[in-house]
Formats: sequence, structure tokens, C-alpha cells
Amino acid sequence: MQSGLYIVGTPIGNLGDMSPRAVEILRSVDLIAAEDTRVFGKLASHFDIKTKRISHHDHNERDIVPDLIEKLRNGESIAVVSDAGMPGISDPGFRLVRTARAEKIPVFVVPGPTAVISALVLSGFPTDRFTFCGFYDPKKIHDDNRIRHTIIYYESPNRIMDTIADLARVMPERQIAIVREITKIHEETIIGYPADLMHIEPPRGEIVIVIAPAPEHKMSDSEITEIVNDIASASTKSAAVDLARRTGISKKEAYKRMLNHGGDND
Repeated sequence: MQSGLYIVGTPIGNLGDMSPRAVEILRSVDLIAAEDTRVFGKLASHFDIKTKRISHHDHNERDIVPDLIEKLRNGESIAVVSDAGMPGISDPGFRLVRTARAEKIPVFVVPGPTAVISALVLSGFPTDRFTFCGFYDPKKIHDDNRIRHTIIYYESPNRIMDTIADLARVMPERQIAIVREITKIHEETIIGYPADLMHIEPPRGEIVIVIAPAPEHKMSDSEITEIVNDIASASTKSAAVDLARRTGISKKEAYKRMLNHGGDND
């Protein structure tokens, strides 16, 4: 086979999604760089893949990339795989691919399932424009709310209920889809407004959150007033910034509303 770096997608749950080409490549390369060799070992055993493998994960990627690049320069073929899905999508692989490109080393892709796109199409929300924000970060939620088209996050089952509560506070007008265990026996998609989902049984397993585009209509005065009451304890300036982000009104109008609500607290 041709020497170079092969980015190989693997199943995100259902082993039946493994492509024949992926199996062939993984059997044929000189080396497999796996996120977790123990996890990959189960897949390798199922598909009779006996190729030599090494660990390639977030904690050693910077150290191991030079060695892998040297092997590639010497004409070897290397496949990179993550624990599930496409390498490089919130998984190791980005630095290796970037370095290989910089070194003019051939890079090939063997497409496979990815939870981002699978959850998006399962949600039924618009797919013409979307932004994947990686794992949910509560510190960035107000900035993320400025994205008016579809948003996608990864989330852990340990934090999902707190995240739904955050979304109910900051994005109450946007529907969300909680997509879990994609391609597995307990695959499920739960859709609703965040406030309606705050008391559901906490979802388990691998979770993707898809957030629908913001509605085009402007919030009513009563809706804006409700948000004003929610954030009124903060200083007027910071509350005005928060209000503008959450409602879409101008910062000037938001500041005016906060002053009218309770005076300048700065």
C-alpha cells in the first residue's frame, strides 16, 4: 500500500458500521496509532486486525508526533484511530495531521461515523448552517448564544442536567435535542425547550446536544422583563451586556432597561 498517514473512522457504537475499507487499511498499515490500545484491542480482535499498535492520546501527542513523522518520512504507513468515530474531532489526531501536512507527507482519510453529524440529522433541526463547539463549556454559553444557527455540543451524563438548566436560563426560546447512545441499543432523541426538559430522568451514556437556531421573531416586552428580573442582582453594566446577549436587543437599549429597572448599581 502507499506510504503515508491514514485517518481511519471507526464505529461510534455499532460494530456493523465498520467499513470493509477501514478493516483492510488497518490490517495493511505498518503501525496503528490508537487513542487507547486496550479499547482498540476489542475492535481489532473482532475484525482480526493484528497490526502493531502504539498509544497516541491527548497526554502524549506532543511527544510522540516527532517519532511518528520520522517513521512516515522513512516510507512507513501509519493509521490513526480514536476510541470511536473520526480522529481529530474532539479526539487526538489534529497535531499529527497538521505536522504531516507541513512535512509534505501524504495524508488519506477513510471516512467513518461521527456523532456530530449523526446527532444533527437525528434532531431534525436545520442542517444548512451549524457550528460544532466541542464539549460544552458553561463559561462560553453567552458567547455561544450569539450563534444564531444550529449549535452542537458533546456532553457527559454527569453534567447534562446542569447544562440543561444553563440552557433554560440563557437560551429559553431555543429548542434542544438530547441525543444519546447513537447507533446503540438504547439510542434515544429527546426534543423540547430546555425548561421542559429540566425534570426528565437524567440521560445516560454518550450524549450530544443539538440546539435549534434562534427564532427570528423578537422577544416580547414581557419576556425581556422576565430576563431583566433574573439578572438584576448584577451590576448594571454587566447585566446590560448579559441582557443584550440573551435577547438580541442593542447594548444601549439593554442598559436603558436595566437603569429603568433598578437604577445604577455600579
